[in-house]
Amino acid sequence: MYIRTGYTLSFETNGPTPMSLLLSVRPERRGDLRSSDVIAFDPPVPATQHLDAFGNTMTRIVAPGGPLTISADFLIEDSGLLDEAAPEARQIPPAELPDEVLPFLLGSRYCDTDKLSQIAWNLFGTAPEGWGRVQAIVDFVHNRLRFDYQLADATRSASEGYWQQVGVCRDFAHLAIAFCRCMNIPARYATGYLGDIGVPKDPAPMDFSAWFEVYLQGPEGGRWYTFDARHNKRRIGRIVMARGRDATDCALTTSFGTAILTRFEVHTDEVVGGFAHQAPRIAAAAA
Repeated sequence: MYIRTGYTLSFETNGPTPMSLLLSVRPERRGDLRSSDVIAFDPPVPATQHLDAFGNTMTRIVAPGGPLTISADFLIEDSGLLDEAAPEARQIPPAELPDEVLPFLLGSRYCDTDKLSQIAWNLFGTAPEGWGRVQAIVDFVHNRLRFDYQLADATRSASEGYWQQVGVCRDFAHLAIAFCRCMNIPARYATGYLGDIGVPKDPAPMDFSAWFEVYLQGPEGGRWYTFDARHNKRRIGRIVMARGRDATDCALTTSFGTAILTRFEVHTDEVVGGFAHQAPRIAAAAA
């Protein structure tokens, strides 16, 4: 299947403002692109790219004073399959985990495991280890938090989400990640596109989404599996843009100075009946 996706973000700055952007498809999915996901800037600005410490493609610019619009519109091929399920996947003892996975056992800015450890063991200590324990955590978080976009809080930690019992997709992910880490299950944050493909259309405006991944021993060895505490169901068509310890590592835009968001539009739609004649117009990025 093919998915047409992209975004339009507009900012207002008071003067030259450095910005870092995690708005590109992760390198692992670049082979699936059927048109370029080049980032367009209006007015044009110079841009450079590099891979950050988590393997995300970071774009750096200096926004000029005044309005700036950042956009992309592209096609990507997807398997059309639901998130993989492996109920037999088992938990790996910390001593046997690969070195690169260990950081995802530790507390982080938004996943304050020190405040949730005893709660986690009280809640999930008797749950089956491995996949069953992760699913128990997802079920609990899904039912514990109430989704409310109007109550989004960029400073809310996992423990605060637990006690406030409200949040947006990042809060569902943070609380589930923190609980997994408390139970010695490596967990990392993921963010990207998740359109209403294979599910009823959500009347709310499309947004970027956040979910999480856990490292378990599956039939083919240790690997990362996708879970989504907000929706608590397997979904089709996730397109990852960034991964990290939590939202700190995965902020899609970061400004080093005042940059007021004035427009925010995201689209993610399945292209039905072929794609060549429906290819989007791709604006050229500034050199």
